[in-house]
Amino acid sequence: MNNACTRFSDNYELKEELGKGAFSIVKRCVQKATGLEFAAKIINTKKLSARDFQKLEREGRICRKLQHPNIVRLHDSIQEESFHYLVFDLVTGGELFEDIVAREFYSEADASHCIQQILESVNHCHVNGVVHRDLKPENLLLASKLKGAAVKLADFGLAIEVQGEQQAWFGFAGTPGYLSPEVLKKEPYGKPVDIWACGVILYILLVGYPPFWDEDQHRLYAQIKAGAYDYPSPEWDTVTPEAKNLINQMLTVNPAKRITSTEALKHPWICQRERVASVVHRQETVDCLKKFNARRKLKGAILTTMLATRNFSSKSIIKKESGSQVKESSDSNTTLEDDDSKEEKAKGVDRSSTVIAKDPDEQVNVTENIATVTPALAAKGSGLFANALSMMMPPAKQTPPATPVHNAATSVANLMPPPSPSKGGVNTSESNRAGEWQTE
Repeated sequence: MNNACTRFSDNYELKEELGKGAFSIVKRCVQKATGLEFAAKIINTKKLSARDFQKLEREGRICRKLQHPNIVRLHDSIQEESFHYLVFDLVTGGELFEDIVAREFYSEADASHCIQQILESVNHCHVNGVVHRDLKPENLLLASKLKGAAVKLADFGLAIEVQGEQQAWFGFAGTPGYLSPEVLKKEPYGKPVDIWACGVILYILLVGYPPFWDEDQHRLYAQIKAGAYDYPSPEWDTVTPEAKNLINQMLTVNPAKRITSTEALKHPWICQRERVASVVHRQETVDCLKKFNARRKLKGAILTTMLATRNFSSKSIIKKESGSQVKESSDSNTTLEDDDSKEEKAKGVDRSSTVIAKDPDEQVNVTENIATVTPALAAKGSGLFANALSMMMPPAKQTPPATPVHNAATSVANLMPPPSPSKGGVNTSESNRAGEWQTE
């Protein structure tokens, strides 16, 4: 798969552009020998630092070991003098959350099927010693536009390799609304961070808004660290106790007590979906999810436009004093990565939007996804930001309670056995990592 001598043009023919980032471009390509279509991520290696090369190598190494129907697969990796080509599955179904709002019927059972596929992909990662670290709606895609198309997990740019069940990483990386308490507390972490993010995603799948949200970054993080979420009426009244029980086990603050991907796949709400999950259409969930999708898309586009029209650079933004720019970084859909003791910066990280931060208290925005900005939006410039603030505010019912309610007792509290004290895991990492601060 890793072809250092083969030229990309010998085997593939490039077609139209699919997307673009700061240091890469994604194009559809056709394999000459078979006529099969793929997506080629083309990285301009001249613009990458030595640190960026290490990250690129890690992403390729991780993607090569993951082969699962619910993961976007890496088929080829070709290094040339100035460019590196990563050839992935061509997924044409768009984002899962966008597909859900276009459906004529959506029920709790459908949400169960969605999270099952996500958990299958996460379980495959964990069995192979990989932690994704950036599970969020933008990285959940559909293989095609056909009904019943498989959900595929994408973007392993922040993924790490771990030894078994160790909690040994300290790097601050992920997306604010999906970060786990242990990451925010700067405690060592591992596979459980992905399960926490799955719990947030499941909550959204059921009601259309997130369990943790606040316009202020510090209050948002306080909610997450305390596990302060609730099941407000009336939308949660029609959700089965079994679904809430699974969320409670995923959103357990203590990672040692958090359910694993293997255990979650055995939960009655997942494996006995036909008997347990409700099949009633959830129109209010679809309506809320439409607003949720619009807010996250619009905010990403606005931040991109602000950077494009003001000609910001990542360095100039990093030097800004605290203020409105910092407050904006509370966006729960903005990926962030820390600047650790070895000056680990997010240069060349190619995803929708990135925050460079030393810790949860020092964040600034750097948006890179210029492909998301339409000409009409770009023409409006940064003035669009003020006009869109109301759209980005969630409904009042999303405000979490002041006291933590994670793992609240339910009628099915004893459905699942407690997590086993010793969980197996395949050790496939290539080095003995003591933690991101030391090895990254």
